[in-house]
Amino acid sequence: MTEENEKNNKNKGSSNSFLKGTLILTIGGIVVKVIGFLNWIILSRVLGGEGIGLYQIAFPIYLLALSVSSAGIPVAISIITAEKRALNDFIGANRVFRISLTVLVLTGLFFSLLLYFGAGLLIEYRFIRDPRAYYSLLALSPAVFFVTILSSYRGYLQGCQIMTPTAVSQIAEQLVRVITMLIFASLLLPRGLEYAAGGASLGAAPGAVAGLLVLIYYYMKLQKQSRKQETGQVSQGLQESSMSIIKRIIKLALPVSLSSIMLPIVANFDLFIVPVRLEAAGYTVEQATELFGYLTGMAVPLLNLSTILTAALATSLVPAISESFSLRNIKRVYQQTAAAMRVSSLVTIPAFVALWILAEPISQMVYNAPQASHSISIISIGIVLLGIHQVTTGVLQGMGKTAIPVINMGLAAVFKVILNWTLTAIPTLGIKGASWATVADIGIAAALNIYFVHRHVGYALDLKSLIKPSIAAVTMGGAIYFSYDAMMAVTAHIALSTLTAMALGVVVYGGVLLVIGGISENDMKQVPMIGSRLIPLLRKFGVLKE
Repeated sequence: MTEENEKNNKNKGSSNSFLKGTLILTIGGIVVKVIGFLNWIILSRVLGGEGIGLYQIAFPIYLLALSVSSAGIPVAISIITAEKRALNDFIGANRVFRISLTVLVLTGLFFSLLLYFGAGLLIEYRFIRDPRAYYSLLALSPAVFFVTILSSYRGYLQGCQIMTPTAVSQIAEQLVRVITMLIFASLLLPRGLEYAAGGASLGAAPGAVAGLLVLIYYYMKLQKQSRKQETGQVSQGLQESSMSIIKRIIKLALPVSLSSIMLPIVANFDLFIVPVRLEAAGYTVEQATELFGYLTGMAVPLLNLSTILTAALATSLVPAISESFSLRNIKRVYQQTAAAMRVSSLVTIPAFVALWILAEPISQMVYNAPQASHSISIISIGIVLLGIHQVTTGVLQGMGKTAIPVINMGLAAVFKVILNWTLTAIPTLGIKGASWATVADIGIAAALNIYFVHRHVGYALDLKSLIKPSIAAVTMGGAIYFSYDAMMAVTAHIALSTLTAMALGVVVYGGVLLVIGGISENDMKQVPMIGSRLIPLLRKFGVLKE
């Protein structure tokens, strides 16, 4: 085998590796979402609105503690581990993990104890206005420690480009968390609502332990395999000092941590601005609150749900890009970026069309609130933009340029605040103005990311590559529109008509894409597990192009 052939095979293997990781993470994400959705329904019935409120009051404090103690570190570990392994420095990769684990044990313990002993002060100084949330804060504190440690294992295994442990641990964590929170909430309900909410919060720690045990199992399994690669390996040059590794982890992790903190900050800006400007547009306080709920509680979650695959793609992309970049193989970085962007467009364009057309029936079916359809239809445009933003963020993070996406998010947030203040107060727009501001926020951040990806990789968004997916998506949209009306005429059942129209839409989109050559045989080979098995069947119908 020639050197060129070896290089090509490595490139294909790398591409297939991050696409396979994407598929695994997507499946895991969907399972976790389904479990969480079912849990929310049951828990709402156990605790009621007031109990859920107590649970929700404590949860942001818990998330903030996690953001400070560990957020961004899995990405940093993933990047450095991928770099070390790309250079066959397996000893160095393991050393990075051990150092990061030591640091995270200490930070996790510190913030866990801080939350436990500081819960009373949060109540006393009225940061938490309802004293009944005290038990929820106490119950969540042990989870900070275990989730922080878990993040170190997850980052290392992702850096090895093994995504199955992440997916399995997420499912195990969610499943155990849901079971224990329902059990504790039910058992403690007779003692009072505050104890039941605390019981529900208590489920976070056992869930984290379950996820951690899964990751430890995979880590030990990987270590057995890695010992063969490490045998006889000698250090090349000076060994990187522990302090140097810690500084590098902090340098990479800090911007990612800031971005995770920025999300709730931007959400709070929305909370302060949108309802006030809706009132300025002529709505009552009650109407403003209701409209704000349509946008943030209904439309935005559907946006996030529609981009599960691209979020998984971004996670898989970080170590893959890091590996290529550490080898100074910019051509391969370009190819991986182009492949990821292509996958993103194939998924997000039809998702946007489907949600835009079915905005009203989906809002009725999911939320029993057809009035939310205006916000949902506008937000649907953001699906394509968010997919681009997620992928480009993964590329930039993989190259070690973790600060760029954060700065871009900050600049986009400034524009969002200005647009929220201006558009929301226009009576003819109202909540539609806030919805457009959200879309603009995502779009500006995505555009800025694209600029920096082009600057560092040379990749520019290929508009021609969007033509065939767009044609297939428009055809799918027509099928969805007419099939929904036809089903409603026959059954008058919104959920059945919506689900039938969506199922038909998937078939039409895939069929049209194949017929017009939107998917090639090479594309199918890149689809993990099922792609190669479908090729012979599709060849029979003559719909695959080399």
